[in-house]
Amino acid sequence: MPNFQSSAAPFRLADHSADRRMVMLAVMALVVGSGGAAGAWLLLGMISFCTNLFWFGRLGFGDAPITDAHLGLWSVLVPVAGALLIGLMAKYGSEKIRGHGIPEAIETILYGESRLSPKVAVLKPLSSAISIGSGGPFGAEGPIIMTGGAVGSLFAQCFHLSAAERKTLLVAGASAGMTAVFGTPLAAILLAVELLLFEWKPRSLVPVIVASLVSLAWRSAWHDASPMFATMLVAPPGLWPLAAGAVLGLAQGTLAAGLSTALYRIEDAFHHLPVHWMWWPAVGAIAVGAGGYLDPRVLGAGYANIGMLLSGHPAVASVLLLVTVKAAVWLISLGSGTSGGVLAPLLMIGGATGWLFGHVVPGEEQFWALIGMAGIMSCAMRAPLTGIVFAAEITGRYDALPVMVACSGAAFALNVLLTRRSILTEKIARRGQHLSQEFAVDPLDVLQAGAVMTKNPDTLPGSMSVAEAVTFFSTLARHRSYPVVGPGGHLLGVVSRSDALAWRQNSALSAATLADTLSDSSHPVVHPDTPCSLVADTIVQTGFGRIPVIARSTGIVVGLISRQDLLTARLAHRRQETDRHRSVPKIRRDRSDAPRGGRTRLP
Repeated sequence: MPNFQSSAAPFRLADHSADRRMVMLAVMALVVGSGGAAGAWLLLGMISFCTNLFWFGRLGFGDAPITDAHLGLWSVLVPVAGALLIGLMAKYGSEKIRGHGIPEAIETILYGESRLSPKVAVLKPLSSAISIGSGGPFGAEGPIIMTGGAVGSLFAQCFHLSAAERKTLLVAGASAGMTAVFGTPLAAILLAVELLLFEWKPRSLVPVIVASLVSLAWRSAWHDASPMFATMLVAPPGLWPLAAGAVLGLAQGTLAAGLSTALYRIEDAFHHLPVHWMWWPAVGAIAVGAGGYLDPRVLGAGYANIGMLLSGHPAVASVLLLVTVKAAVWLISLGSGTSGGVLAPLLMIGGATGWLFGHVVPGEEQFWALIGMAGIMSCAMRAPLTGIVFAAEITGRYDALPVMVACSGAAFALNVLLTRRSILTEKIARRGQHLSQEFAVDPLDVLQAGAVMTKNPDTLPGSMSVAEAVTFFSTLARHRSYPVVGPGGHLLGVVSRSDALAWRQNSALSAATLADTLSDSSHPVVHPDTPCSLVADTIVQTGFGRIPVIARSTGIVVGLISRQDLLTARLAHRRQETDRHRSVPKIRRDRSDAPRGGRTRLP
């Protein structure tokens, strides 16, 4: 009996596809996690250096709140100067430094085989430090994620790794960077799963966990290990906070949709300016400078504002001014194409709206500021688990998780109905690339060949002569190929229409049997337990559209699987999403036994 190849690749049936390379990636993540933490530390240092230089005219890395600078009208020009530098870096360095940071990381993962260039790895954090240090109303999280991702990508490119393995180390670096700044390892891991990995596999999840924990260890060594915004807030008792949180979530979902729409309309407006895009950040920085002159608190990352909302007692008018001006300058500046993140501004805007909401419901305003931050992050970034856990980790208020869940769930549900894409993915879609953030199991991964194959397929006997086979393919054949079997049903080979055309030109083979003629055993076969995904790979790699299915122990042909069978199985799975029917039949009344008046009596 010929020794047929059973599939295009070896496989083993298991819950997960992990192998020893996962261990190798986890070891490499130790280096990437340390590099991501170091990159975050350097970026924060550069931001402090630029802040001291732009606003105080001194060289140093010490803490320098922009609100302490008193430059008068000159403060309007400082953001413009920083934006001019960013425009020059983008034009003559790399245009890829423009943007939020996270969309660029997603694009590199999905469409760039997770290869970041050294130029972008250097220019992105430098441009972000100049942008934030000169007063840009951004957070450092987007650039830090990009910086940590660059560390992981560049390290991975030094080794012989697949694109999927490079992606794992890129995301591990990004998670390490986020953990190093905020001290939120679990939120960083969830961010990786919800936004960056586009899969849930041990091969990628375990290295991300390792890198995040290594980064947390480094953070504890050079920074206070306590939560970034530790508070003593107390969650209101009872069930009513859940309902109030859901109401706040609906408001946050609407607000996030409005912010995303406004951002990209502003971006479209910049595209109509009669100047080169290099000058757009400077044009947008004029609005930033004017807003900073009106309220200096809107300049820079604004982490102090978040702390004030969570633990201070500002005036209502002060919070209204802050959230209005911050939202305006952030949208204008980000729409101009400068370099900066979205997380810190979203947290401040969501916290401010939650704080204002706290004036109309019982409880502390600071508590509702926390809930508002979780809600707006969950829906604006389409990462609800990340938003919930992030808000809990940066404050240490895990007792507020139920209300956060209510708010984030309502915000996320409404936002996905109001807008097709998030504030991050819209950026990618405008570059001509569409992605889906919905994770689902490929039906071909869970189905096996035996479940979708055509059973008892038509076969040709090995005793059939070549002349009879030529006549069969000329007159009776319904398919392009047929398995050839011996007396016991064992597979001898596969004969196709092209074989019959070749035999027609060679009359010397007319009397020979198919069993004698089929000497080539290269035709692939599969077994009933072969995953359909491997069957599909076999069809693509070999070019054979119909693959015999043989019993593993006996070699007897038990079925045939084709492209049509695979596509039919996939369509049946998709129809489970749309085909609706009633499983429990309706109870029909026997009107002949019903009493007058049309009502049945119970026994």
